[in-house]
Amino acid sequence: MGKQTDADRGGPGGADGGAATPRPWRERTTWVPAVAVLVLALCWGRDLPGVLVAVVGLCLAGAVLSAVHHAEVVAHRVGEPFGSLVLAVAVTVIEVGLIVMLMASGGDSAATYARDTVFAAVMITCNGIVGASLLVATLRGRRVAVFNAEGSGGALATVTTLATTTLVLPTFTTGSRGPEFTGAQLAFAAVASLCLYGLFVTVQTVRHRDYFLPVARTGEPLDAVAHAVPPTRAATWWSLGLLAVALVAVVGLAKVVSPTIESGVETAGLPTAVVGVVIALMVLLPETLAAVRAARGERVQTSLNLAYGSAIASIGLTVPVIALASLWLSGPLVLGLGPVHLVLLALTAVVSALTVVPGRATLLQSGVHLVLFAAFVFLSFSP
Repeated sequence: MGKQTDADRGGPGGADGGAATPRPWRERTTWVPAVAVLVLALCWGRDLPGVLVAVVGLCLAGAVLSAVHHAEVVAHRVGEPFGSLVLAVAVTVIEVGLIVMLMASGGDSAATYARDTVFAAVMITCNGIVGASLLVATLRGRRVAVFNAEGSGGALATVTTLATTTLVLPTFTTGSRGPEFTGAQLAFAAVASLCLYGLFVTVQTVRHRDYFLPVARTGEPLDAVAHAVPPTRAATWWSLGLLAVALVAVVGLAKVVSPTIESGVETAGLPTAVVGVVIALMVLLPETLAAVRAARGERVQTSLNLAYGSAIASIGLTVPVIALASLWLSGPLVLGLGPVHLVLLALTAVVSALTVVPGRATLLQSGVHLVLFAAFVFLSFSP
């Protein structure tokens, strides 16, 4: 048997009735989020010199690692696919708040912040996270990654529909100038996105939960063969609270360093869309690390749940909130993608379908997704 983690023993301090005395405040994953929030409070709204930017970067990295730890504790208690849903929704809710704050601050690029960030999230999750997870899974142990085609296929179909409805159609509609929705079209897209997100969550957690459970190579759900003792209820609530604190620190510190990123992008003469890409990369680090760690444990379905679930939440929650915020935010709201991004999105949809339909993937599929992700990043810096 492998070495047990704190989560396997019932969280920090051991399971119920154990001899060890719980001292969760001594854990690094407890005080690092607290320090990160303190740094956030001290640095919020200030121009930071280079040294303090480096300190903020270290706190950001520590908050990301802490968020992954506490998400895994919660996931182990509630099981899949609820655990993946907790992290995806928590990060996306705070990400939406970050987008609204950036748009409210105004500026020439504010009109495209929502589009750039949401599209970056879709490409990062569907290509970056999926590719990295398949790479890790196929390089370890046996050389084939196994997952549930029904659940992954349904999630991918949801991502594709949401992305097409909100990011592709505005480019071709004629109701308003430019790649924008009219008020009625934006309201329809918001309601449709919210309804489709709610339907997906219902199917994932209630009606067809077994489609989203990790599977062993024999086809048996891993939940049925898992023997690790889940954390206690107290440890779970403790981790859930610290997860929220860590995620607030992650997104808040990302906002703190965003002026440095913006000035660096402007100085280097790069497109403004690079800001959205870099911020999305930082915000999605918890999901990325959690997905890769799940893939290392041959729980590829958990990795796909995190990837596609984050993409669905990013669109399904962001568009309705932005639609409401547009009632009081000044300036246009550009959602339609340009030609290069339309091609990347279409290619991602086709390649992803070919990956998930068989329910098995090899090193080749991981390489294809990672090349698509690299192409997206490169073309963001050099359009």
